[in-house]
Amino acid sequence: MIKWAAENKRKEQIVVGFALETNNSEEYALSKLMNKNLDIVVMNSMENEGTTFQSDWNKITILDKQGGKEEFEKKTKSLVAIDILNFIEKQ
Repeated sequence: MIKWAAENKRKEQIVVGFALETNNSEEYALSKLMNKNLDIVVMNSMENEGTTFQSDWNKITILDKQGGKEEFEKKTKSLVAIDILNFIEKQ
């Protein structure tokens, strides 16, 4: 479904995907970014203890199709959402 959205977006739209990986996190997230033609992928890892399901905390890395990469510190999920929106706004 997200691949369809990326292929059918308008010029002013940005398609963001999410990748929760168990190992080789960045490699798999980059693969998802390219294979699904995403503009941005928000990656988090099961390796970051206390930052995934059933937790109010997360630690993400955002990758974009221009080769950009921004890593963020562990913080509450509401602050992570703000980081994602700020990253998108810079695009």
